[in-house]
Amino acid sequence: MLAVNYSTLRENMKAYMDQVTDDYETMIVTRKENRNIVMLSEETYNNMLENIYIMGNKSNYDWLMESKKQLENGKSFAKKLTVVSEDE
Repeated sequence: MLAVNYSTLRENMKAYMDQVTDDYETMIVTRKENRNIVMLSEETYNNMLENIYIMGNKSNYDWLMESKKQLENGKSFAKKLTVVSEDE
């Protein structure tokens, strides 16, 4: 996690925004009176929302944990997928 003050961010906005998106960094932008903000990439934000949704729903969470348990116990297999064109 990075931290930068507002003035420095403003002077180097593109470089910091690139770092947040390219390196999946989270940035704290410090402001007066501790009125800080957090900057994340849209991809990171969407991933966070999806995780909150999945982990916040008991049936989704239970299904995910059961799948994880099966994988850890070797109860998984690989299957070759075939692509079917719409013309067929």
